[in-house]
Amino acid sequence: MRLTTFWRWWAAGTTSHLGSAVGGVALPLTALTVLDASAFEMGLITAAGYLAYLLISLPAGVIVQRVALRGMQVGLDLVRALAIASVPLAWWFDALTVAHLIAVALVVSFANVLFDVANQTFLPEIVPAAQLQARNSLNSGTYAATSLGGPSLGGLAVQLLGAVPTLFVDAVSYLVSAVLLRTLPARRVQRPADRPPMVTMIREGWHYVLRHPIIGPSMWDATATNFVNGAMLALFPYYLVRELHASPLMVGLLLAADGLGTLVGAAVTTRFTDRFGTARGLIISAFVGVIGALIIPLGTGTAAFLAFAVGNLVFASSTVVLSVTTRTYRMLASPPELLSRVIATVKFVSWGAIPLGGLLAGVLAGPIGARTTLLIFGALTVLSPVIYLSTPIRRLRDLPLDAAPTPADVRV
Repeated sequence: MRLTTFWRWWAAGTTSHLGSAVGGVALPLTALTVLDASAFEMGLITAAGYLAYLLISLPAGVIVQRVALRGMQVGLDLVRALAIASVPLAWWFDALTVAHLIAVALVVSFANVLFDVANQTFLPEIVPAAQLQARNSLNSGTYAATSLGGPSLGGLAVQLLGAVPTLFVDAVSYLVSAVLLRTLPARRVQRPADRPPMVTMIREGWHYVLRHPIIGPSMWDATATNFVNGAMLALFPYYLVRELHASPLMVGLLLAADGLGTLVGAAVTTRFTDRFGTARGLIISAFVGVIGALIIPLGTGTAAFLAFAVGNLVFASSTVVLSVTTRTYRMLASPPELLSRVIATVKFVSWGAIPLGGLLAGVLAGPIGARTTLLIFGALTVLSPVIYLSTPIRRLRDLPLDAAPTPADVRV
């Protein structure tokens, strides 16, 4: 039963991820080719797509702890399907605007926050602790495969059908995910018997993360990395279309390099951390990410396409090693009754940096160009290894599971 539950859960996520990867090409190309969006408008769309992490991540951890997960996740899939489907419908009625795309991105981002916190909270319930690293690597590998194939399929679909009709693929994927999740048994996570106020519960998760010697620094590292990721999400399509003059199919193929890097990172994470240690692996991966980020905007013509693909692959693979290692550690080191709030706190801070990075990149790319902006943000990735080297992690081979703050620290 445990295995069956996991694989249906996995199939639902895989389907929606593939659709989202296709939509991840179609939506920005809709903005660029149908609505002639500027760099600043692309930054606004990207920021809207992640703004909810700043607004509701913290209460999301409490909400997930109090609500039946299956019903909530099915409902959120339906909300996302309707939001995405509204874009081609508005286009057919000649009513599509950049403001509509921003609104859709905002709705989807709110649904994503709740859905993702619930999904990560549920995984340790169906997977033994000894298998969490492998299952997290599998999930990252699956995400990589969809990120690899999805943009290529999306670019081809946009080339053949147009950007707007291709968005229906994304909408249908959420419907399929909802159907699969509906077949799972109803499930609830552990709840406190006395149901303390939401603010108190949020504060406990916040204090636990900030005072944890491993989870805290890992969160700040993820924040620095995601700030750069926000800029990349906002500017990659703009850079490829407006400065490198890539076709929709080429855009899809080049963006798929991120998926290939994710696949490589997921495939090597366990062996890599077994060989070098989880703590040392974080530091090595952080340095590798700096190299990849700086390669991305180099060159002209064909060389620029090659540099973009190689740099994107290297940066993505290093990011996945960081993500899988720290995500697995959080699941193992956090008390079960705090896990959803720990996840929500980390997402609030680290994923909240994505819209800020996207918005700032959109502001800068107008006057100085997308290439220069990407170089500036690439240089900022040096913060990632600096953060780890400034903590006790630099003296460790592996991340310890007995480094949790005391209950008194958490309740302060």
